[in-house]
Parts: sequence; C-alpha cells; structure tokens
Amino acid sequence: MATQVECVVKGRDLLGECPLWDDRTATLWWVDILAPSLKCFESSVRTYPLPEAMGSFAFREKGELLAAMKSGIYFFDPSGLSREVVAQPEKEIAANRFNDGRCDRAGRFWAGTMSEPIREPAGALYRISPDGRCERMRAGITVPNSLAWSPDGRSMYFADSPRRKIWVFDYDGASGEPSNERLFAATHPGYPDGSCVDADGCLWNAEYGGWRVVRYTPAGKIDLVIALPVQNPTCCCFGGERLDTLYITTAAQGLKENDFEKQPLAGSVFAARPGVVGLPESRFAG
Repeated sequence: MATQVECVVKGRDLLGECPLWDDRTATLWWVDILAPSLKCFESSVRTYPLPEAMGSFAFREKGELLAAMKSGIYFFDPSGLSREVVAQPEKEIAANRFNDGRCDRAGRFWAGTMSEPIREPAGALYRISPDGRCERMRAGITVPNSLAWSPDGRSMYFADSPRRKIWVFDYDGASGEPSNERLFAATHPGYPDGSCVDADGCLWNAEYGGWRVVRYTPAGKIDLVIALPVQNPTCCCFGGERLDTLYITTAAQGLKENDFEKQPLAGSVFAARPGVVGLPESRFAG
C-alpha cells in the first residue's frame, strides 16, 4: 500500500529547505532560501523575514539558532532578528552562499557553500566546532546536500547534487573526522537533495525533480518510495509527538504557470506517516 501524503502548510515557497522539528517546543521550522525567510509552524505559520539568504540552521543547546547565511555563520535570534557572527569563511567570494547544513551527533555543525547564480564547483564544505572554530573540509563542490549521520554517529552522508550521487564515510565522533569515502547510492530520476536518518539507521532522501522521497537501507538499497504530488521535494525531517511524522519541504522555483496547473501545491510543506520513527534533532553544542 502506498504511503499517504497530506499537505500540512499550503504555500508557494520558492526554495523551502532545512525542515527541523524542535522537540522542546513541538514546533516545525524551515526556511525559504530565496524569499528569504525563516518559518515556524504550530497551529499556524509564523514568518520571519531575513536580511539575506539562510541556507540551513541548527538549534543550539543554549537556545536560539546557529544559522548558515549567505555571508557566514551566525548565532541568530528569530524573535529579535538579531545575529552575532561566528565565522565568515568565504567573505571575499561574493557569488557564494551557504546551502545545506546539519549537526553531527557530538554537536558540531557541518555546512556547505555553493556558487549562485552560475553553478560551478566553487563551493566548499565546512565544519564548525562548538568552540567556534571553522575549518574547510572539502573543496570543489557545486551544490552541497544530504548531510546526515547514522544513529550511532559512525557513518556520515553527503551529496554534491549535480553528480547524482550520495556518498557515505566512516566518521570518528570524537575527532569529527570522516574517512573511507565510498558510493552509497546513485539517484534516479531526480537529484539528491536534503536527507534525514530514522531510528533504524535508514537514510531518507528528498529527490529534487523526481516527485518523490526515497528511503535507503544502511546498505544503500531502496527500501521505500513515497510519491509526492509535486516535482521538487527539497528536504525532510521526522517530527511530531512520537517523531513518527515525516515532514517534507518543496520548491516552486523555476516553475511556469502551466506547471502549477499540474502541481498546484508546489512550494508547500507535506507530511507522511511511513510507519517508522525518527530521532531528536542534534543540537549545536556551542
């Protein structure tokens, strides 16, 4: 039987991304990178306009957010829209902005940059430690995505979307060092976008352009496919009281009016209950 999908927030986000469930407040958060805005949903949607694009963010153990924005990494307070700079590793590269980002199980934040509007391998992948150190870990990236960690923190996932490949690394949680890079999965028909991991250790990947979200086993085999009524899912996360709801953000960028006749809910947030549970979102330890 196909997994049922419902629209929980009807909208037209240009590039909805980075859904995160705050288990402390029972709130769903996400961004529209191109608006740019930060959004949260309880019984209704609250929208926070942003001064620049925010590609991803993480909850902090101390409260508020760690935000990967166009110009750098910031401590960010949504209520007052105030921010404090943590790192600006690509301050002189005006064409680059931060994109996908996630915390590992030890509370380090990883985030990648990309070139816009021209897509070329000019981006990089950074690791931000709880003490504020920002280190470049990989270069030559076009569109960084799919950052996620296994439940035990010993496997790390990453994708450069135009290459249609998701890689997996052995990961040392004590040092934050990945090693033994190898192919995990090659996506088709879409591009690998944002991911999350469930309590069974399976990777859920939003397949941009593929009209679907795919669950992969730890061995990289397709276990379940959730079909969506929109072409461009962007990322997913588990939430809800029991962490048994899969929330999925989507994008309306690049679509024409006749496209919306076929997919009027493009840019909305969807939810499904696939019969498995997720994990509480890892928080930035700094």
